[in-house]
Amino acid sequence: MRVIVVGAGVVGTLHAWHAVERGHEVVQIEREAEARGASLRNFGQIWVSGRAGGEELETALRARELWEEIGARVPAVGFRANGSLTPVRGALELAVTEAALARPDAAARGYKLLTADEARAVNPALRGAFDAALYCERDAAVEPRTAQLALRAELLKSPNYTFLPGREVRDVVGEGAVRDDHGDVHTGDVVVLCTGAWLGGLVRELAGPELPVRRVRLQMMQTDPLGEPLTTSVADADSFRYYPAYRSPALDALDAHQPQSATAAAHRMQLLMVQRADGGLTIGDTHEYEHPFAFDTLEDPYDHLTEVVESFLGRPLPKIRRRWAGVYAQCVDPSRVVHRQRVRDGVWLVTGPGGRGMTCSPAIAETTADELGW
Repeated sequence: MRVIVVGAGVVGTLHAWHAVERGHEVVQIEREAEARGASLRNFGQIWVSGRAGGEELETALRARELWEEIGARVPAVGFRANGSLTPVRGALELAVTEAALARPDAAARGYKLLTADEARAVNPALRGAFDAALYCERDAAVEPRTAQLALRAELLKSPNYTFLPGREVRDVVGEGAVRDDHGDVHTGDVVVLCTGAWLGGLVRELAGPELPVRRVRLQMMQTDPLGEPLTTSVADADSFRYYPAYRSPALDALDAHQPQSATAAAHRMQLLMVQRADGGLTIGDTHEYEHPFAFDTLEDPYDHLTEVVESFLGRPLPKIRRRWAGVYAQCVDPSRVVHRQRVRDGVWLVTGPGGRGMTCSPAIAETTADELGW
């Protein structure tokens, strides 16, 4: 079988990966020299803890298994089973963690409620004040800025893989056939469009105006090296408000009686933080849904994140090295992990994993391969 993959982000690259692993010939086409969108502008977290029960959790757990296998084979992906801690303060936040621990799938996620001292034993960098912490043993991380380059280098070892950068696919010209902006036609048994947050142009023409996918903008930052290990990823209790795993009467009470700060509410913020391989901290994020998106980054969200992080670390944050904004595609149907649609004979669109792209892509691609009979 010959598979044409359009898009070199994490979703497209993992589709190429699975196709090559199954012995197929793959041509992967990318309009840039390399992907530069949401696949690089994220935390690199393999985030199991907050996923909705059922298909979403199963997908995240399967993806984590696949990331671990890939990481063992391609160490430059940077896979590490670091787990996560969500420190909590006060009875309302603690009640949300206790409700999460009562979930029937809590053990599958590796949830544990730790005292503050137990949490500091797991992650000694957390010297700030908090009462307890939700530990998720199954959370993990990879290096988002280098993982795809490492995967590409591994794919290029296969004689069945061809990477064509700097080409934008403009047309579908027949069953399993697309034309790029060089005028070249690429024909396969199947074409998979993994175009990330690019939802206009050809994607709109093929999928129609009712595509159930929206674009979401975020702001993030990265610091200089912390100077010590941050042994787990870290979230704050505001993250409970944005992940379906924490929905409960306890979360309703938190929302009702302990609203977010004005800045966090205005920018729909949570804290997620993970240490990079160089020791720096990737910190975020905001959520912006209304178009048109701002073209500049705002300082108030960074001030808020700095305050929250310093309260957990009990020390000043290292110098901020980078700030950036990103846009990702999110399927608006909460019952789906991703939007997968046959848009023409032999042509499939796979988009909209939302904030789950880095976590779930290996399993999303595996499901595509299974469903299309690769």
